[in-house]
Amino acid sequence: MIIGVPKEIKNNENRVALTPAGAQEFAKKGHTVYIQTKAGEGSGFSDEEYVGAGAKILPKAEDVFSIAEMIIKVKEPIEQEYGLIKKDQLVFTYFHFASYEPLAHAMIKTGAVCLAYETVERPDRSLPLLVPMSEVAGRMAIQEGAKYLEKPLKGRGILLGGVPGVMPAKVLILGGGVVGSNAAKIAAGMGADVIITDVNLNRLRYLDDVMPKNVHTMASNDYVLRELVKTHDLIVGGVLIPGAKAPKLITRDMLKTMRPGTVLVDVAVDQGGCIETCKPTTHEDPTYIIDDIVHYCVANMPGAVPYTSTLALTNATLPYALRLANHGWKKACRENEDLQKGLNVVNGKVVYKAVADAFNIPYVDVSEVLK
Repeated sequence: MIIGVPKEIKNNENRVALTPAGAQEFAKKGHTVYIQTKAGEGSGFSDEEYVGAGAKILPKAEDVFSIAEMIIKVKEPIEQEYGLIKKDQLVFTYFHFASYEPLAHAMIKTGAVCLAYETVERPDRSLPLLVPMSEVAGRMAIQEGAKYLEKPLKGRGILLGGVPGVMPAKVLILGGGVVGSNAAKIAAGMGADVIITDVNLNRLRYLDDVMPKNVHTMASNDYVLRELVKTHDLIVGGVLIPGAKAPKLITRDMLKTMRPGTVLVDVAVDQGGCIETCKPTTHEDPTYIIDDIVHYCVANMPGAVPYTSTLALTNATLPYALRLANHGWKKACRENEDLQKGLNVVNGKVVYKAVADAFNIPYVDVSEVLK
């Protein structure tokens, strides 16, 4: 198969979808890999390293898209890339369709095969290609939140861990999944007083067993959240419904009950956000303020630490990408249910129900396109 890796062009996106080591694995299996020049530069990988691993370098994105049978990316295609995607071309990347309707319609129009990292799902309901970036984003949420609590950045002027004689900051984490547990680890390690909320009592029992003593758990409901937001300094949104829009747990009216300078970090922004006042921001302009509350809603948080993120992501995606290349997408998805659940849009048909439901688009069962 011919594999194409274009350079990411989303604002301050420095990750790359394939490392030289990954390119070498494809080459060993007899596949041809084309990398757009400087695609790996932001993550610390030179064109020369890719060539040494058996890949070929092309100057422009148009060249990569035109020759490739499978495109491997990190972030969803943006508007200037829509027209480069061809009918029947396999595009393997994060899509997050349910959060952006124009993207869904654009990919339907291309007739491409869109296989989304974020909905590849194992039998135990875990999301192996979302987990690595959720781990990074969860840890970064505390790093960034601590920074924006500083007074010059319009925060409350609180040191996350406090000092002897002064209480630490209070951190509220919405969701006890991968994002939430990783955020809690870092916040606890920095000495904050942490509460994790979730609707799954079994998950809360597990977290109560494994987390440090400065991490506490609470069953989540609207009443509880309305009380907690009044007293917490940093609030991290880490709620996920696979492939669908995140529920709005923090509403606009709650902002007026928070203390000025409270910081909100919405890691769920890729899926529409679990904070009602959330709107996607960039690393270039990461925050905005509503009702004296600082909002940090960067849609590609792991892009700020591209070396770590690229290695973590490609460790997870490469085995699946090799399976797709070795067998073709249709056979690979027939034989592997994890990959089958990653199919979202196939040749103009929406085959992932949460995406169809989000925009009232006709839904086609995935079995129909795998015949």
